[in-house]
Amino acid sequence: MSDDIRIERDSMGEVEVPADAYWGAQTQRSLENFKIADHRMPRTMIKALGSVKWACAEANSEFELLDDRRKKAIQTAAEEVIAGDLDDQFPLKVWQTGSGTQTNMNTNEVIANRAIEILGGEIGTKEPVHPNDHVNMSQSTNDSFPTATHVAVVDQLESRVIPAIDHLQETIDQKVEEFEDIIKTGRTHLMDATPVTLGQELSGWSAQLGYAKQALEDALDMLCEVAIGGTAVGTGLNTPEGFDEAVCDALRHKTGYPFEPAPNKFAQLAGKEPLAEAHGALRTLATSLNKIANDVRWMSSGPRCGIGEIDIPTNEPGSSIMPGKVNPTQGEAMVMVCAQVFGNDAAVSQAAAGGNFELNVYKPMLAHNLLDSGRMLADAMRSFTDKCVVGIEPNREQLQENLEKSLMLVTALNPHIGYDKAAEVAKKAHKEGKTLREAVTELGYMTGEEFDEAVDPAEMVGPNVDDS
Repeated sequence: MSDDIRIERDSMGEVEVPADAYWGAQTQRSLENFKIADHRMPRTMIKALGSVKWACAEANSEFELLDDRRKKAIQTAAEEVIAGDLDDQFPLKVWQTGSGTQTNMNTNEVIANRAIEILGGEIGTKEPVHPNDHVNMSQSTNDSFPTATHVAVVDQLESRVIPAIDHLQETIDQKVEEFEDIIKTGRTHLMDATPVTLGQELSGWSAQLGYAKQALEDALDMLCEVAIGGTAVGTGLNTPEGFDEAVCDALRHKTGYPFEPAPNKFAQLAGKEPLAEAHGALRTLATSLNKIANDVRWMSSGPRCGIGEIDIPTNEPGSSIMPGKVNPTQGEAMVMVCAQVFGNDAAVSQAAAGGNFELNVYKPMLAHNLLDSGRMLADAMRSFTDKCVVGIEPNREQLQENLEKSLMLVTALNPHIGYDKAAEVAKKAHKEGKTLREAVTELGYMTGEEFDEAVDPAEMVGPNVDDS
């Protein structure tokens, strides 16, 4: 036998494993059997699996199923998994068994072999720590993997996605205050409409983000119910009574998040409504961000032949052939991310609906897509905020020019001359290239002075005020 390999054994026989690897036979079999694409299990998921194994060791010790020596070694190894010190020992692809068994066993084997090493034993011997008997004690992949998925998604939403929303929303709110008195042309159907302030326009963005954040916070309540204690089919076979609560106590201590045992483990193993809800909230966030990014792209278009009402930071050259061209690249990156999230959501919906009897077998893909969407959106929001939104400035000259040219100021004439005459004024002004003031006076419906008194854009950005 080469010095570079060792022989590991599982229920199917002998397997050659790299001599210095902490993983074992089942991980090696997965490496050989699932050579599919390049998507490895996300780091956030590996961290969460480490937390679950740490918590299960704590609970098994409380029930005197695991002696203190093994418990401490397992938890020390799990801490290293949580910290990322053993990331190179998790080589498996997302595309594997639908329960996530190979990744669960990868975690069990790495923690077991590292614990053996901590206790002075020889890795690969399964003594004095066995990956199934000790690290996986009182668990099945079918409850530990979905529990870890919930832990990972909660951690990502709380630590990355929601803070990124807050950062973007706070930046937009600063702009809302800064731009509250800048009057501009409103647009509906991509066509000129009645005036708004630039601050009002951006306040809509902030409110959209508020709705998306609320959806994510609602989803967190469902995600904090976890499957642990259900074992293979939801019955809790091979667990002591109260094991689920003990694990959740340990998880709350370890992570700081309010995990609770799911009241129905059968739904947790076979149904994936909490994950579908959570990704639906991410999709809602993506719809908001897509609209905001596209508004920025349209409003900054030009600089001379577009709308050109705002200026955005110029971060890099925009063309390999057109000198001086600058593009709204942060907005483009954002809408691409949103499109990918929409695609991920379609896959999550299909996967969440794909359970049969007591198990859903799309679990690795569900974990991957949830965490992929969350990370992309969090990163994109940070980039969009810091490289674009923070530097938005009004192009006051263009805003004023567009406002003065807008035919929809004619709406202010409705109370004075009626809708039909006002429409006639607008059509005449547009057809003949005249101002509304010129058109209404030529038609004899108002004097110039009456028009000036009736049409004040500053009085058109809110409800009518009765001065009587």
